[in-house]
Amino acid sequence: MRTRTRPLEGRTVVVTGAARGLGAALARALDDRGARLALVGLEGPRLEEVAASLRHEALHWETDVTDDAAMADTGRKIRARLGPVSAVVANAGIAEGGPFADSDPDVWRRVIEVNLIGSATTARSFLPDLFATHGYYLQVTSLAAMGTSPLMSAYCASKAGAESFAHALRAEVAHRRVAVGVAYLNWIDTDMVRDADQHAVLRELRAHMPSPARKVRPADVVAERLATAVERRKASVYVPGWLRAVQPVRAFLPPVVTHIARIELPRLESTEPFEATGLLGAGGRADDRTRDAM
Repeated sequence: MRTRTRPLEGRTVVVTGAARGLGAALARALDDRGARLALVGLEGPRLEEVAASLRHEALHWETDVTDDAAMADTGRKIRARLGPVSAVVANAGIAEGGPFADSDPDVWRRVIEVNLIGSATTARSFLPDLFATHGYYLQVTSLAAMGTSPLMSAYCASKAGAESFAHALRAEVAHRRVAVGVAYLNWIDTDMVRDADQHAVLRELRAHMPSPARKVRPADVVAERLATAVERRKASVYVPGWLRAVQPVRAFLPPVVTHIARIELPRLESTEPFEATGLLGAGGRADDRTRDAM
């Protein structure tokens, strides 16, 4: 019997981007709270490993979150195997870096597709369940949704779009007793961030951020905060907590970043020319392989 102290006990929760990093850590945190997990992502063998490591019922589906038909089919299969979905975490995301003027249009577009369109496709695929269960949808975004960063234009645009989408969806489904939350995250110890640190310009950009803003946090610590947000159906969650203080002053961030970039980017470029990074992290490389196979 589900208790008030374990609101996710026996509930079906979907996590996208669950093969590694934050998604895998979140699956473990939700499993600790008694949830049944439906893991969605691109890396089938890794998804299988994560599912097998969990104590409660967990199944996995290798699905591209940008594929409307495939996601709709996955939603039907999850419903048939695990029952109606009570919560969805739209976590799947990729990133790339480098000057926009020299960016590969296909790579730039793919970041938008996964981070923004993939989130919308995920929501569309499970809203019928959330209407029935009066469920919860959590959109994972970033400090990039509130501010901006040079050389990360696709990532910033996609996360800002995902935030705006979540706010619009919240207003649209509130009368159906569906809650929508937004997670604002900063640097997390994942393949994506470790890969970014291999590129001098991105490493230097992070190094020039204020001390609290450049700290990298363990994925399992962030996952615990997100799992609590799912339990409590929170409208927003900030990890680290100081990000909450950015909200009232976010309008001032772009001019501040522009001022710093005007000084620092020429200096950085003089030591090492800026180059496109391609998709960052093992998840990004898996996305590349998936698209090449199509």
